[in-house]
Amino acid sequence: MILTVIRTGGFAGLTKQGELDTAEQPDADRLEAAAHALATKDLGSGRPQPDRYVYRLEVRDARDADATQHTVAEQDVDPTTAWLFDRILSR
Repeated sequence: MILTVIRTGGFAGLTKQGELDTAEQPDADRLEAAAHALATKDLGSGRPQPDRYVYRLEVRDARDADATQHTVAEQDVDPTTAWLFDRILSR
């Protein structure tokens, strides 16, 4: 599974992007479970607030597959989703 996160906004309005292939990770099951869980979570309004981040997660089963997208405002990020985004953005 290919996971891509694009973080926009924040005080400086900077964009940061990261990508992770779960096949290359020792905790692939945990990463994939966290990504799949976003489809069933109620993560709030999704409305960005001033000077806060907005995250867009793209989930693909393969490099050329269509992506499923999830958009999450910073104030709506739960601990599991924060861990997932941090893992991807630290790559």
